[in-house]
Amino acid sequence: MRNLTPVVKNLLIINVVVLLLSSFTGDFMYRYFSLFYFESELFHPYQFISHMFMHGGFWHLFFNMYTLMIFGTLLENVWGSKKFFLFYMVTGLGAALLHTLVQFVEVQHFQSLVEAGNVGAIQSIRRIFMTPTVGASGAIYGLLLAYGMLFPNNVMGLIFPPIQLKAKWFVLIFGGIELFLGVSQSGGNIAHFAHLGGMLFGLLLILYWKKKGRMYY
Repeated sequence: MRNLTPVVKNLLIINVVVLLLSSFTGDFMYRYFSLFYFESELFHPYQFISHMFMHGGFWHLFFNMYTLMIFGTLLENVWGSKKFFLFYMVTGLGAALLHTLVQFVEVQHFQSLVEAGNVGAIQSIRRIFMTPTVGASGAIYGLLLAYGMLFPNNVMGLIFPPIQLKAKWFVLIFGGIELFLGVSQSGGNIAHFAHLGGMLFGLLLILYWKKKGRMYY
């Protein structure tokens, strides 16, 4: 913990505390602080931010925070705390926006089915309205994208499968996997397009900083 940068340390503490609170309050935290579809009766605008600090359980939190500690600490040292926090929040919000856009497209599709006489599609619409989205995964994927762009030739290794590749190839592979799963597993319990949203908004922000010559200050 002594080697963690300030923003990473505070994000880690907040996420752990929120998970502990969620475990003691039952459905209360998930009902009010998860992200719901914007036409749902459970939606509140602040959920676009609050859902980033909610997690579905220990392992969900563990993998996100572990990745945050590894890549976030490096990026905060490179960018400084203010710029890093801005990047983290922009990618997290971008993830929520793309996820919501995909939900909107799905709702429109199911509504057209209902109008065509497919009453069963009502259940699909209801599922979208009532399904909470939680987690910092969108921002975490944004950090992976940033690492791949700033250090493209650094070699990264996975424990399983035991392979090593340059960071730029890992980013492309992860992005491709998320796109494939997002298209092929519509309606699953993992928000793949939120992950892609974090990467997309991270890419746009880095390209903007590069264009303005403000990458490192």
